[in-house]
Amino acid sequence: MFVGKGGVGKTTLACAQAMGYAREGQRVLVASLDQAHSLGDALGFRFAHDAGAVPGITRVVPGLEVIELDSLALLEDRFREVADVLAADPGHDHGFDPGALDPAELTGLPGVQELLMLVEIAQYADDGEWDVIVLDCPPTADMLRIVTAPDTLLGYLDRIWPPHQRMMSAIGTDLRRAVLAATMQRIVAAVTEVRDLLADRDRTSARLITLAERVAVAESARVRSATALLGLRLQAVVVNKVLPAVPPAGPEPQHPAVRWYMHRYAEQWDVIAGLRRSMPEVPVLVAGHTGAEPVGIGPLAGLSCAVAADGSVSGNDTGGGDPVRRDSGPRIGDDAGSAAGPAPADAAVPAVELESGAGVHSVYALRIQLPVADPATLRLGRVEDDLIVGADGVRRRLRLAPVLRRCTVSTAELDNGYLVIRFRPDPQEWPK
Repeated sequence: MFVGKGGVGKTTLACAQAMGYAREGQRVLVASLDQAHSLGDALGFRFAHDAGAVPGITRVVPGLEVIELDSLALLEDRFREVADVLAADPGHDHGFDPGALDPAELTGLPGVQELLMLVEIAQYADDGEWDVIVLDCPPTADMLRIVTAPDTLLGYLDRIWPPHQRMMSAIGTDLRRAVLAATMQRIVAAVTEVRDLLADRDRTSARLITLAERVAVAESARVRSATALLGLRLQAVVVNKVLPAVPPAGPEPQHPAVRWYMHRYAEQWDVIAGLRRSMPEVPVLVAGHTGAEPVGIGPLAGLSCAVAADGSVSGNDTGGGDPVRRDSGPRIGDDAGSAAGPAPADAAVPAVELESGAGVHSVYALRIQLPVADPATLRLGRVEDDLIVGADGVRRRLRLAPVLRRCTVSTAELDNGYLVIRFRPDPQEWPK
């Protein structure tokens, strides 16, 4: 998944990375989730967007295919039968009637567009037709909404129509409700598959594209925090459009343009050094400024030789670092690893441990990897057996381990990139 602010070249780098994979003999699909759709612009051709039709997959070069996903066309083409089923049951009592909506109106419901595209990507991943699927994601805020959409919908469905009630409706005597429950269960299964794919750190990762500017880097820090909270593996941060070095100045006075260039070059590398210090566990790669904008198959193929498919970026990266390690097997995005070695496989999985005591005097600690950019944004809450954690503009609902469901929260603190929440048994709930 390639993520970044608009205008920082994430689509170009995604295409170049994909071409690098294809050159190595991999079968690659580049899918644009950004409804602004600049994928065709980067490749130098226009996709067909006929009304009511789902744009097909287009072959660019041997081993490389691309597609721009249109959520409205997907809804009309893939989900019209679901709307028909919902319309056949006007008597349900869940507060509103989705079957009365037109497919175009359904895209106004929160999360529908995002889920349609993610379900389509999950199907592509299951097909096994491609070795690598590269996602060109929309800007940061929209990307985070996409990643959180599956959990949001699943939690909402469980609250308004709990699983046990859906099961009873599916085996009941009311045929219409049974069909509706079965249809809803298929939707839940598809969305669950998407959620599990996003959380699979062996198959899915994100690459954040940014600029050597302090404002852009500040946003990158918040995205790093959000990806950790959401359980998404941040494979690397790529700093794009970094100026190349120039020979040392001679004794003669420098032209003002040269002084500006040298100052800007030093400023960029100062920002990169600070970014690397703040994210020691994430590889920070550098993509040099290419001069002319690489648009079209030929220029992108040239750029792909500089942006290696294994994750390394050649050019003026004076910061060093070994190329990013590649693993085998199909995956979405790129592989993890750095000069310091890959992150532990369970680093993003909340861990529970008994710190001290026994029985009702026990103290349990829940550790969640969370490098918060702004501690003032940290929020905690609890709803029944779920813990609500919010930070840097993102919120996640976590199901507590069984032992913690009988406890109350005692304290919480941030400790070296981790959120540590301590629990004490509730005497009213704890086994005697």
